[in-house]
Parts: sequence; structure tokens; C-alpha cells
Amino acid sequence: MSLPFALNSHLQTLDVYQPGRPIQEVAREHGLAPSDVIKLASNENPLGPSPKALAAMRDVLENLHLYPDGSAFYLKQKLAEKLGLETSQIILGNGSNEIIEFVGHALLTEGDEVVVSQYGFAVYPLVTALFGARLVEVPALNFGHDLPAMLRAVTPKTRVMFVANPNNPTGTMAPREDVVNLLNQIPPHVLLVMDEAYIEYLRDSVDLLPLVRQGLKPNLLLMRTFSKVFGLAGLRLGYGIGHPDLVAAFEKVRQPFNINSIAQAGALAALDDEQHLQQTLENNARGLAFFENEFFQMKLSYVPSHANFILVRVGPGQQVFNSLQKLGVITRPMGGYSLPEFIRISVGNPQENARCMQALRAVMTTL
Repeated sequence: MSLPFALNSHLQTLDVYQPGRPIQEVAREHGLAPSDVIKLASNENPLGPSPKALAAMRDVLENLHLYPDGSAFYLKQKLAEKLGLETSQIILGNGSNEIIEFVGHALLTEGDEVVVSQYGFAVYPLVTALFGARLVEVPALNFGHDLPAMLRAVTPKTRVMFVANPNNPTGTMAPREDVVNLLNQIPPHVLLVMDEAYIEYLRDSVDLLPLVRQGLKPNLLLMRTFSKVFGLAGLRLGYGIGHPDLVAAFEKVRQPFNINSIAQAGALAALDDEQHLQQTLENNARGLAFFENEFFQMKLSYVPSHANFILVRVGPGQQVFNSLQKLGVITRPMGGYSLPEFIRISVGNPQENARCMQALRAVMTTL
């Protein structure tokens, strides 16, 4: 029996977002013990959360019968202190994805245009379609954003431009000169959303915080997350940094209590654990170097990465992904991003990285 009412017509064009497969599901499917499966699919921190964050989260468990602080006062204060901002310039979301949705609620209506790059994050097109806007996808340049071309794609109907730097899923970083030119030339009627989910992994990047801090670019929104370098993906916590008036608009569409008590406590403690942060960055640098060397020896082409994952060309990407799963190694197939010859591998710990390459070598010999 079909539904007796009509659904939002925009849903007809939407695909369901496909995340990396969980360990338990793969273990069940292939008759493996969960302890024998490693996941290098979702760009998670292989070192786990900060020990300080774990302790802080445990401390709030006995108060879970109480609603969380709806304004996340202390977490906003800590972020503002760390970043040299006012709390009025910060919006918290249930992951960066919710910040993207705030953008849709606040800015997009039927007929508006959203400029993105080919091989960009899958959620940008989803949110664009959800609000009835038109997606303008600009061809990638060397797997990364062609910022000059994206700028040329702007029209009077453009309301938003999404730029991920570094980009997911390719790991590319936009040239400094192109970023500066984009900031200088983008029209004021367009909100430039710079997705900086992987910004902490960059050793040399354009620091955009002063533009927001000093109110020099009211049409700029930065997005960051606690899911990657801070190892708190399971908490779903991201944040946006922008003009106070933009943040105030987002607050109107934000769900009450969208940041739970455990997330607030964990993030607050994680911000102070510099040792864990440094260990994460060192592990990631070693892991990327390891994979690049292994791919070179195997004569596999790859996209040099500035994040915590790497894109490698393996030929039949879906087949390789499936074969790796049978060996207890979860990666990410890239067919959904129009990159069917590639898989994306997240950097794990040294043992996980070595096991992944052992499995990949075994699979590649069967092709």
C-alpha cells in the first residue's frame, strides 16, 4: 500500500548518503570475528579519543537524566579563547553536516545556484537538492578544486559556494594564490563556505580566521570538526565560524539541545590535550609516507594527500574493495564520486597500515 500523501518533490532526486561500512556489519557478512577486521574507510583517528576527553565524558554519565546546556556555553567559550574569536561568531552542529544544512535553511530557495567542485564532498549536492536549488558542478583540476573556474561559474543567482580545503575524497589542497584570489574576488552576494574539516593536518595553509575575527569578510563561513584529528567522530560535533549576523540566523534553525552533554564534555577536554594532537599528526605523517612508498613500489598511481587518507588507483575499485573486505580490511570505494578506478584508504596505526598493504598486494595479484 502506497503512502496516502505526497512527499517533498525534491526527495525524488536525492540519493541516500553511503557512509563507510561498520566493522560489525562486515564481520557478520564474511564470517569474521570483529576483532579481525580493521576499518580504514571513514578518515577516523586511529589513536582514538584523547585520554583527557574519555575521562571527561565518563564524569558526565551520571547526569544524563538532565538536558545538556542548550547554548554549550563553556565549549563555545573555550573555542573562542583558542581561536581568538567572540562566541557570537561560533555555531555548533551535530557534525559539520548540520552546519551545511544550516546554510541551506538560511540561504537557499527554489532557483538559487550553488557552486561546487567535481569530486567534492557528497553532502553539498544533497543539501542543494533538498532545498530546491540548482547545483553547478565545476570540473576538477588534477583531482582538486579549480578555484578560478569556480569563480567564473558564479552568476547573479549564485547564493553559496562550497570549497573543501583539503578536499574530501581526493586529499588535494588548493594553491594559496588561488585561495587568496577567490577571497578577494568572490561577489558579496555569495556565501563562501570553506570546509576545513582536515585543516589541522596542514603544515602550511592560508589562515582565514583573521578575516572572520576582524569582520573583514561577512560572506565567509569556515567549517571545522572534532571528528577527525580530535578522534571524536562518534560524538558528531562540528562547528562553523562566521559573521555574528549569519550565526544568529543559524541559531534560529538549529534544533534545541543539538549538542549532547557527552559531546560537550569530550570536546572541551580534547581542546586542551596538545600531546594527543601531536601524536595524531606524527602518526598521520608517517602513515601517508608509508602508503606513498608502498604504492610507488607497486607502481600504483595515487593522489598526493594533505589530509588523513589517500586516494589510490587500483583499476576495478569496487571489486578490490569487495575483495579487501573478505580479508577483513574495510576501505572506501569511490564509484559514488565518479572515480570507479579508485579506492580511498584512511591512515591507520602502523600495524593497520601494514596489514592493509599486505591485503592489497594479495588482491592485486588476482586481478
